[in-house]
Amino acid sequence: MAPLKSLEKDYPLIDSNFQSFCASHGIFSVEDFLLHDLDALIVFAANHSTSQRLKQGIDQLLSIIDALHPPLLNGLQLLEDAKWNKRVLSTGCEGIDALLGGGLREGQLTELVGSSSSGKTQACLLSASTVAMQKSSVVYLDTSNSFSPQRIAHFVGRSSHYVSDNQADRRPLQKVLDRIICYSVFDVYQMFDVLHQLKINLGSKIVKSDHHVRLLIVDSISSLITPILGGSGPQ
Repeated sequence: MAPLKSLEKDYPLIDSNFQSFCASHGIFSVEDFLLHDLDALIVFAANHSTSQRLKQGIDQLLSIIDALHPPLLNGLQLLEDAKWNKRVLSTGCEGIDALLGGGLREGQLTELVGSSSSGKTQACLLSASTVAMQKSSVVYLDTSNSFSPQRIAHFVGRSSHYVSDNQADRRPLQKVLDRIICYSVFDVYQMFDVLHQLKINLGSKIVKSDHHVRLLIVDSISSLITPILGGSGPQ
């Protein structure tokens, strides 16, 4: 998280005096502040010569942290939020959409589980092509060389008649493929690195796409976790 010094320009109470006080207690960043005993820090501030300003600085830092996070919601509020405020993305398969209550929900994790060759990758490819056809971008993490542009072309052609022998008619297919950003990852640490870099890129809009990323697919997580757990099977 951000060092306290980086906040000084926009928040006058987080001045050099406040930073020195925090440093004397091993606090140099917002993360250090969160990990520290707040009650103890307030007691130390009360005994300081500039106690009033230090307390104001603590309050301001707390308000900064609160502003970075959404308000706490109870179970009923979360249900209503999921019902009305979460965009549903179709997987392209009516049966799967029905099981999921309409499709994949943005901001939520959906896990597909099944035996080898049960169709998990096909469901991932179909979901990717369906979302991309809706002019949204998809990030696809391929862990076992299973990503198939040919299958994407098949799904696109089957649903929209994009594929033909005429090269000009292939332009819509190319646009769909351009919206699917595929990364090859072969161990869990590489996946974490890619996800970390992706988070940075999306935040700074470095990812080359004219559309918002709506879906992240990892196909499959089991092939990355199994070696760590000592297994050798595909599941």
